[in-house]
Amino acid sequence: MRNILSSIKSCLVACLAVALLPSAVAQTAMSNSETPGWYRMRLGQFEITALHDGTLQLPADKVFTKISAARTGSLLARAYLPNDVTLTVNAFLVNTGTKLVLIDTGTGTSPIFGPKLGSLLANLRASGYSPEQVNEIYVTHMHTDHIGGLTRDGQSSFSNATVRADVRDADFYLSQSRMNALPPEEREDFESAMAMFKPYIAASRFKPFSGESELVPGVRAIPAPGHTPGHTIYAIESGGEKLLVWGDLMHVAAIQFPQPSATVQFDWNTTQSAQQRRMVFADAAKKGYFVAAAHVAFPGVGKLRADGDGYAWVPVSYIVGR
Repeated sequence: MRNILSSIKSCLVACLAVALLPSAVAQTAMSNSETPGWYRMRLGQFEITALHDGTLQLPADKVFTKISAARTGSLLARAYLPNDVTLTVNAFLVNTGTKLVLIDTGTGTSPIFGPKLGSLLANLRASGYSPEQVNEIYVTHMHTDHIGGLTRDGQSSFSNATVRADVRDADFYLSQSRMNALPPEEREDFESAMAMFKPYIAASRFKPFSGESELVPGVRAIPAPGHTPGHTIYAIESGGEKLLVWGDLMHVAAIQFPQPSATVQFDWNTTQSAQQRRMVFADAAKKGYFVAAAHVAFPGVGKLRADGDGYAWVPVSYIVGR
């Protein structure tokens, strides 16, 4: 009898332990941490590092033009997305072996885009580089989510870098008289650009370029006006491989890949913006080179293929040590 009772007791203890196990696991606190936001790949002899600045929300029904609300909703539903789309903000670091070039700088500490941004410098350091190592900064255009990281507390964030941008954007966004002619609610991009570029201009480290230009060997600026007057895309080529950094050539993949004619209301010239998108999309799909997009889900690097009247995005495969 004693042996039977002992066996029953052992069984009850074991069963109780098993019953309590899920409860113990469920009480374990969530870590709520994120992995460093950087991704690295090789392009010929160059090293490309995608840097994550954070995310922002975009109400698609309020910002898109040249597309019906029904079509917008249908395309988002097909991609299992709500109307308030989450956009990534990406920047791209290019190590040519002799120069370290950063293309765009994220939002910095600008409060207008919300609390989930401003991580570019932290992720640059996490990737193994420091801001002081950056030699050149190439700006796709002078909107705050692409230049906000240039400064912090009025001082340059990249103490040894020369900043380059198309002269048409410089003449537009750095013009006090042009800004003064606008109502106060339309001045934010101008005020931001003037503040972000001020320390670089004062130190003679802002050097605008005009039109298509090779800025360093293997990195070429190509005019793509439409989103802004001087919007620029950058072609990076090494060892027979190519990557095209798009800037704001497009914003929402689920809408503008299947329908490139769709534009956003903050395009400076919607007709030119749509023309540039159709032309660049067609070339990328035909030739099969890599593209890097500021607002496609991180790391924002992939290729395009033709898909009916539009295009499909093929993200880069995650390969360690590529």
